[in-house]
Amino acid sequence: MFEKKQTDKITNPEIALIKMQSWCAYHERCQQEARDKLYGFGLWPDAVENIISSLIESNFLNEDRFAMQFVHGKHAIKKWGRIKIKIELKQKRVSDYCIKKAMSQIDDDEYIVTLKKLIETKQRLTNEKNPIKLKLKVLNYALSKGYERDLIFDVLNE
Repeated sequence: MFEKKQTDKITNPEIALIKMQSWCAYHERCQQEARDKLYGFGLWPDAVENIISSLIESNFLNEDRFAMQFVHGKHAIKKWGRIKIKIELKQKRVSDYCIKKAMSQIDDDEYIVTLKKLIETKQRLTNEKNPIKLKLKVLNYALSKGYERDLIFDVLNE
């Protein structure tokens, strides 16, 4: 009745390369995501590194492009702060140079406006009568979104 899904084991590097080109063309990927997927296919380290090199040469993988898109998406759509974005990129093993370059695209004024809107929305939606507890809840929320503590205090005290 229920069929068990088999894991895709691809031992032929040519087939794996074609599959990875399609996978990378669908959505921006970082090298580590591609590496993890290739190891999941069951390929040997030499084959994995050769495929990664081929994907980079043919511009299917581009760390700069990935970092730029990641930063833009997480800040503009998910309203994440710089700290959380940086941590996520480091977990994906993106280079410090790419992280710094991508983070520079966040406009400081826009960043503060986003934080203000986030704080205002949280204050409106939180059912807390005690102003100190409300401030603490909003602070913790903004911290969990990855914003800097000093900046949050500045916005809360305005």
